[in-house]
Amino acid sequence: MTRVQSAHAQFARRGFAQAATAARIWESWSPNEQASLDLGAFEEVGDRFQALETLDQIRGCGLLGDVLASPAWLRRVLLVAGASSVLGQAMGRAPELVRLLAEEPRERDADGWREFFEARLPIEDGECHESADALREANRAAITLIAARDLSSPDPAAIVEGIATELSHVADQVLRTSLALARAEVPDWREARFAVLALGKTGAQELNYLSDVDVIYVAEPVDAGADPSRAIAIGTRLAAAQARICSAHTKAGTIWTLDAALRPEGKAGPLVRTLASCRAYYDKWAKNWEFQAMLKARPVAGDLELGQGFVDMLAPKVWSVAHAEGFLPEMRAMRERVISLIPAAQADREIKLAAGGLRDTEFSVQLLQLVHGGADETLRLRGTLPSLRALVAGGYIGRSDGAALAGHYRSQRVLEHRVQLARLRRTHLLPEEDQQLRELARTARVADVDECWRSGRRDVRRLRQRIFFSPLLDVVAGVPAESLLSRDAAVERLLALGFLDPRTALVHMEALTQGTSRAAGIRRQLMPAMLEWIADGPNPDFGLLAFRQLSEALGESSWYLRAMRDEGYMAKRLATVASTSRFTVDLLMRSPETVRLLASDDELRPRRRQDLVDAMRMAAHRHHDVERAVDSVRTLRRNELCRIALVDVLGGVDIETCGRALSDLADAFVEVAFDIARREIDAPEVGVVALGRWGGREMAYSSDLDCMFVVPDGTDGPGQDAATRLVRRVAQIVGQPGPDQPLVLDSDLRPEGKGGPQVRTVASYRAYYEKWAATWERQMLLRGRLGAGAPHLVEAVLADADPYRYPAGGLTDQQVMEIRRLKSRMEKERIPRGADRSRHLKLGPGGLSDIEWTVQLIQLQHAHEVPGLRTTSTLGALEAAREAGLVGDDDARALHDAWRHASLVRDAIMLVRGRSSDTLPTDPRDLASMQALLRREGPITQLGEETRRHARLASGVVARLFWGED
Repeated sequence: MTRVQSAHAQFARRGFAQAATAARIWESWSPNEQASLDLGAFEEVGDRFQALETLDQIRGCGLLGDVLASPAWLRRVLLVAGASSVLGQAMGRAPELVRLLAEEPRERDADGWREFFEARLPIEDGECHESADALREANRAAITLIAARDLSSPDPAAIVEGIATELSHVADQVLRTSLALARAEVPDWREARFAVLALGKTGAQELNYLSDVDVIYVAEPVDAGADPSRAIAIGTRLAAAQARICSAHTKAGTIWTLDAALRPEGKAGPLVRTLASCRAYYDKWAKNWEFQAMLKARPVAGDLELGQGFVDMLAPKVWSVAHAEGFLPEMRAMRERVISLIPAAQADREIKLAAGGLRDTEFSVQLLQLVHGGADETLRLRGTLPSLRALVAGGYIGRSDGAALAGHYRSQRVLEHRVQLARLRRTHLLPEEDQQLRELARTARVADVDECWRSGRRDVRRLRQRIFFSPLLDVVAGVPAESLLSRDAAVERLLALGFLDPRTALVHMEALTQGTSRAAGIRRQLMPAMLEWIADGPNPDFGLLAFRQLSEALGESSWYLRAMRDEGYMAKRLATVASTSRFTVDLLMRSPETVRLLASDDELRPRRRQDLVDAMRMAAHRHHDVERAVDSVRTLRRNELCRIALVDVLGGVDIETCGRALSDLADAFVEVAFDIARREIDAPEVGVVALGRWGGREMAYSSDLDCMFVVPDGTDGPGQDAATRLVRRVAQIVGQPGPDQPLVLDSDLRPEGKGGPQVRTVASYRAYYEKWAATWERQMLLRGRLGAGAPHLVEAVLADADPYRYPAGGLTDQQVMEIRRLKSRMEKERIPRGADRSRHLKLGPGGLSDIEWTVQLIQLQHAHEVPGLRTTSTLGALEAAREAGLVGDDDARALHDAWRHASLVRDAIMLVRGRSSDTLPTDPRDLASMQALLRREGPITQLGEETRRHARLASGVVARLFWGED
């Protein structure tokens, strides 16, 4: 075996990534150099090959002997080179960087770093005349010293706050020096007062090794009263020159990017503004999140007095923004949107943005600062860790929770620093390869990076709930606790969380958690999470009330308590439903045991028609007493309605599936109602022809059951009387008031309307339609199908009706005019006087009626030749018309989207308000709840705008296809 082969094996055993190349480097050294280097020195080094390669480059510079002679110096060089390929290569090219590490780096304060930079780039009379590369080299030297101190620490998490502060001091000096360099390029800079303000991590003095530096620029004339445009022009040139100096790439490297996107109007706004211009913007146009961003604003360069004026001007708005309308929902929506935009492949490795990552801690701390900082000035700090300590000191966070959150934050910051040091790139992603994870573990001084990250994320998510909500429980419990939160402070926090009546919310919490019962104990454990989930909903006040009422109704039920405690999935779903849908909560309150449906996705699947019929018949057969049988079947119907509503609220069905499920439930209920009614009334067979939305299997939660009843030919007068009594009894069973929503059997569409017999024979229907059928009755029959009862009777009636609902040759011009006149009269009569027609989902322009009548007109004219049009489904007929070329693709899409949207919104009104309406609400809380239910983001006005847009597009199509306009 050669010496190289032996060295190869040795380097491989020691974990060198490129052992063969490392062996060749080693063999190129002299025996004295080899003897001076103990390979055990690489044990704590991240990328060991990278560090050896750097030593070899230092050897070429003639410094290797000196470095090897000092174990401490060698250790610092190896740690820096093994943690950062960029710094390692820089040391190999620049001996002065290696010499910087000869002595142990000391911690420097702001003045210390000012002296460091001014020794290399002196500033005279506000200007610096050195090269921009000298600034880049000075920044690289500063980063090398800070990295050496950081990487040498036996506990990097313990000093991470100090490291971040030093990096911020360096950034401050870079901003001041780069401004001095920019001034040398802008001769008239003295004619303007110009301030650079740092935001984000720079403003908070908790900067990373490599991050964009967020800034805002303000300029004013030197002479008060002078035209500010001159000052703005000068300031803009200074800002542009400074940004170029900081972000340019040269042989000396680069520094970082200056990001001014947080300025008023963002990238679309002017780069530099006066104080007056800023004030006007923040007074009128700024959004809530912009004030949150200004929490960390700090003047760092230029005219510091002017910069402080900007900070002082915004302070009152910053510390009152938590009480602005919609603040917390907007902040949470923004946070959720950031999480949702993380690519799926990176979601588990994103140290900064992932749920439970750095941003969650920073977000939680900032929210508590903003909520309580208006009244408590001790909380008006910029940095995350100083602010967290202030929150603990003020009793807003328990001491143990605060310490745990701070510990995880420090650990995650160390991981973030290490992944950025590796290539000096702006990244927050943990590596995927095992070799890189092992190297990261060594530089971060953790045993297992994956376990450190995953356990930290899990704890941060848990701590967020405890920190926000546990102190509220301490208030209502009235017992000594770590948190000293007062009742007034609890009210402030609940207000910020979105509760409109926080004092009543505290009463509900007190009722839920006080006492020594097992139920109260479990609710105390669960309450922090439930409060967070309820506060995430659009109506937290109603959600908490509903949770209290359901919990009290279910009392000590063991299955409920066990499920709520052990199955967070169920508890979270209950919170979502409680704070979103009054209709569903009402159903749950009438049958609290149906809460168990939330425990499983399988339980939330709507049941098939025949399964429902079988279950209802079995329930009815258990009771000889008719009323008890009715109650049993109504209970099943109520539970199934609750199932459909639950899955709808939770986003598990589309509008077509929901319509079919509601229609199937109506079919089954009416079917079994006939079975029960026949116990009391002996009558002939009866078939039920379902019409309208029931016939189309497109029922909404508020739909009536339009129908007709048919009996066999040959049924005599007494038989028809018995059948009439039967259907009236059925109507009473399904429609009688009770604990569930009644169904109305409406047979007004039968021949001769209310003046005609309620039941007819097959021949009677045939004779009527042959002689008397009006055009509107042909249209009505398009949706006829079997609803319940005798299938052969319904099929016979519909077969006889086919020539009338699918007329050969279509409609005459006169018949088309009849339909149009009826449509016009219906709109005038049924829309309430003074109502906004544009908000009417059914009868307004482009509404449901417009679309359905347009589709039905096409069916009447073409179904005789296009079999696909012979369907009771609106969307099914529309698709058939599109495929047949009767409706263009764009027109079909406009009608399809408008019908679905209006149907969704109409169901959402029922679910949210617990009562039906065909008019889009104007109440902001209702609109917010509907937007949440429909998974819409953005301002609450967006739903109305989307509804009007769909209606406008559909109305244009209806004008052409139904009204015949050009």
